[in-house]
Amino acid sequence: RKKSSVQAGAQRRISNKVLTKPTLKVKKMKYTYTEKKDTRSGFGAGLAELADTNPNVVALCADLIGSLKMEKFIEKAPERFFQIGIAEANMMGIAAGLTINGKIPFTGTFANFSTSRVYDQIRQSIAYSNKNVKICASHAGLTLGEDGATHQVLEDIGMMKMLPGMTVINTCDYNQTKAATLAIADFEGPVYLRFGRPVVPVFIPEDMPFEIGKGILLQEGTDVTIVATGHLVWESLVAADELEKEGISCEVINIHTIKPLDEEIILKSVEKTGKIVTAEEHNYLGGLGESVAGMLARKRPTKQEFVAVNDTFGESATPAELMKKYKIDSTAVKEAVKRILEK
Repeated sequence: RKKSSVQAGAQRRISNKVLTKPTLKVKKMKYTYTEKKDTRSGFGAGLAELADTNPNVVALCADLIGSLKMEKFIEKAPERFFQIGIAEANMMGIAAGLTINGKIPFTGTFANFSTSRVYDQIRQSIAYSNKNVKICASHAGLTLGEDGATHQVLEDIGMMKMLPGMTVINTCDYNQTKAATLAIADFEGPVYLRFGRPVVPVFIPEDMPFEIGKGILLQEGTDVTIVATGHLVWESLVAADELEKEGISCEVINIHTIKPLDEEIILKSVEKTGKIVTAEEHNYLGGLGESVAGMLARKRPTKQEFVAVNDTFGESATPAELMKKYKIDSTAVKEAVKRILEK
């Protein structure tokens, strides 16, 4: 894999100039935001930029152009877009074939249809032969909301991370999703990129480089480590800010790449805090928390609490209602921190 060029490529595409360092500073930074955007729009913006900058990028969609925000790519490069229709398995096979002549296919559909419906095709045609396909999955997790349990996939990360050679990315806001979309085009190998539908705070700086496999230290702390991914990154920052007012110091780490996992940043943090809370919009079985627990069991046994869906399907409601009921919001993160401090 061409890992050495990933960060440079992401830097170049984000701002059209090479950045020497990110602008985000971690020392007791108070996070704020001026707008909210859906992460799927970050994917659409990144894909549109790739239409101009990478002639090998092609896009395929399973009858969900608007939901995946692919309109701008189609406007710029109609000859490089393929509408497959409601035939997701066929889409994966076509994508695998397109890589043979050097194309970089980006497939687009809901996360449930990007994984459960096509797992055999991904395993056999993409992962097994290490095809350079980018599986881009929107509407992931409970925050799909009113569409209900049949669409709210909560097991996709586990399914994809178990495939040998598959890189798994779960971004936290619009800016990070756009940066990740640009970065994976420069990355050689199959990638699962997961994002969502609801509007969420945009708090990652626009010029923050995206480096596959490298977590980001968002806030320093001494009492407990919070490792979060996706929409739970912002919820964890909110929880950490509220806990600080109670005298509890939380270190917050954004793990946007679940596989390969950035073990170094996690181990360094728990050496200091001795306790960890993992937070994700996924079943606690098979997700980020399980990956972290397995790594710590092998390298540094550490007390851990999980903020995740407790092995159940979702239901139809607003994203906020579901996050509260299934205990994957900032309140749930605060409660997990307090539980682990009591142990």
